[in-house]
Amino acid sequence: MPETANVLDVAFAIPGDLMLQTGGYAYDRRVLDLLQGDGIDITHVPLPRAFPKPSGMDLCTTAQVIAALPKTTVVLVDGLAYGAFSVGTLAAIPNRIVALVHHPLAFETGIGTDRAAALLASETTALARANHIVVTSSMTAALLQAHLAVPADKITVAIPGTDPAKRATGTGQPLQLLAVGSVVPRKGYTVLIAALHALESRDWHLTIAGATRDPQELALVEAAIASSGLGDHITLAGAVDDAALERLYGTADIFVMPSLFEGYGMVLAEAMARGLPIVCTTGGAAAETAPDGAAVKVPPSDAAAFAAALTRVMGDTALRQQLSDASWAAGQTLPQWTDTARIIAGVLKDVAR
Repeated sequence: MPETANVLDVAFAIPGDLMLQTGGYAYDRRVLDLLQGDGIDITHVPLPRAFPKPSGMDLCTTAQVIAALPKTTVVLVDGLAYGAFSVGTLAAIPNRIVALVHHPLAFETGIGTDRAAALLASETTALARANHIVVTSSMTAALLQAHLAVPADKITVAIPGTDPAKRATGTGQPLQLLAVGSVVPRKGYTVLIAALHALESRDWHLTIAGATRDPQELALVEAAIASSGLGDHITLAGAVDDAALERLYGTADIFVMPSLFEGYGMVLAEAMARGLPIVCTTGGAAAETAPDGAAVKVPPSDAAAFAAALTRVMGDTALRQQLSDASWAAGQTLPQWTDTARIIAGVLKDVAR
């Protein structure tokens, strides 16, 4: 009988609710699904949901969960947790570790100087311990090299994939604006609402689709909508399922992304996969994710500039068509999820050797 090929055991440690509708968790779900097979047996290992603000008990639980794995198992750890691991937690893990960094924790918006410094220190220590690091954009790779002392040869970029999608048809009257992303300070929704206040007399409707990860920020967004008098123009859809999100993309006329910073900007790729004209900021990797021809880009946190960009795009049908065509063309060249999984599989197998 032929000899059975060796199978690499991988544990993917992910904090919180894997089904949460965020870009990071969507990436993790696809990796879990697509890595199974081809010489890899991957298992989801849940970690406490408190990350990246774990208690001492959360850190002890994490160390115990990972330490209980076979020592030959390669542990892939989502960066939302890994960057907050303590020195003691790291010391309790004998396994080979691959860190998956979507977004450096210290670069989150609104966490305060002291908290950012503490996260920068803990993530720098954790990444030094990792055998290899996977990041979701070249921008994040550059940040890790410049600010967290990670050598370039220890980093592999695995850009998020996209699925083939139908081109959006739009609605037209009113113009449907769509924003997709979790309700957290970094997404800049209050800036977007301030920008739209200047366009109140125009015929438009905005839908914001995204899970609430920061109740305080949700309260600020709701207050901004109320004070601007735009309640009839804006729908906070919350977390939506895949079918509902597909409908929102398909009927949108303009995709808007006011983020202050993005590690990649998966939603921009999703918008381009459907040929949507885009108005976005240049925050982080967003500037490079969407080509200039597909998007009108403005500096982050600049409500006046965002309003001017929206006024221009909303008022010019020919420009929207031009942006849409460029967006659709760019979307057809984006990597697929199988490409992303293949890159990560290669890293895991190299680390296991």
